[in-house]
Amino acid sequence: YEVAEKIGKLPETVFKTLVTVGHSKKYYVFVVPAGYDLDLKKGARVCGEKNLEMLPMKQLLSVTGYMHGGCSPIGLKKPFPVYIDESAERFEKIFLSAGKIGVSIGINPITLSKCIQARFADIKAL
Repeated sequence: YEVAEKIGKLPETVFKTLVTVGHSKKYYVFVVPAGYDLDLKKGARVCGEKNLEMLPMKQLLSVTGYMHGGCSPIGLKKPFPVYIDESAERFEKIFLSAGKIGVSIGINPITLSKCIQARFADIKAL
C-alpha cells in the first residue's frame, strides 16, 4: 500500500510483477495486486507446471533485465509467458512498475494484455 499512497492511487489498482521458475526450468511472469502474494499452486496450474518457485532475487536482473523493485511485465529481456490477476479486469486503469524503481505507469489492463500477450487468471493468494 506504500506505493499506492506515494502515487496517490487506490491500493487495489496498484500491481506488482513477480517472476517464477517452473519445474521445467522455464520462467513465468505474474502481475498481482500489490497487497497480495502470488498463489504458487494457482500459478503452476495456469501455466501447466508441476510446481513453481519464486526466482531468486540475485537472478532477476540477468533473467529479466530489471532490478528488484523495478521489474515490469513490459520490455522484458525475453518474451516470457505473463499472467495478470483477473481482478485487474475490473479497472479502467492499473498501475505498475515502468521498469525503474520509483517509476510507475498507468495502463488499461486489456490494452496491457494485448501488448504483451498476457492472459488473465485467478492467481493471487487469498
